[in-house]
Amino acid sequence: MKLATLCYLRQNGKTLMLHRIKKQNDIHEGKWNGLGGKFEPGETPEACARREIYEESGLKARRLELKGFITFPEFARLEDWYVFVFVVPEFEGDLKVSPEGVLRWIPDAELFNIPLWDGDRIFLPWLDRPGFFSARFTYKAGRLIDHTVEFYPPPPLATSGQTPSASPPAIASPTLAGAGLAVSPAPPAAATTPPNEATPSAAPPQFPGLGSASYVDW
Repeated sequence: MKLATLCYLRQNGKTLMLHRIKKQNDIHEGKWNGLGGKFEPGETPEACARREIYEESGLKARRLELKGFITFPEFARLEDWYVFVFVVPEFEGDLKVSPEGVLRWIPDAELFNIPLWDGDRIFLPWLDRPGFFSARFTYKAGRLIDHTVEFYPPPPLATSGQTPSASPPAIASPTLAGAGLAVSPAPPAAATTPPNEATPSAAPPQFPGLGSASYVDW
């Protein structure tokens, strides 16, 4: 089992990506990835993210937003990888030459025009959703064969008198192997039911092209 981080630094409508073309025997060879890497002993996810960002880019993360957690069963050398996914909207410093590959700021509108893992094409749009996601992406011989996801809405506002914002609109990503992806907002809360009346449970929402997905309330 391996623990790792995956971080997406964003600035002015662009995302910092790393073209993995420098290391020998790199499972990511030729792909564009976010920054990140394996935990060192005793590290928290945040400490790992900050260290990896600095080592790979020379930038220092000022603010991290934990957006998701991804399980990759038997991804590399038949080991399971558990990855904390961060968005990094605030950072400082100057880019350096990375030992891992070539760094480049990619316009967000062009992210899906570069070589990515198939799973990345699915979860990258989730980084813009409110709340948190927990997903599993299963690969075989470098090809995505299955994935599932659960979405956790953001916690309600703690301040008295404030009303949580409405559910976000559907988010669409470019096609994956010819199939479109559309993520629908969570269904509205059911009306209050008297104690003696049972409420039939609703079927979980279905998302074409999204594998298995569900919503979980905090």
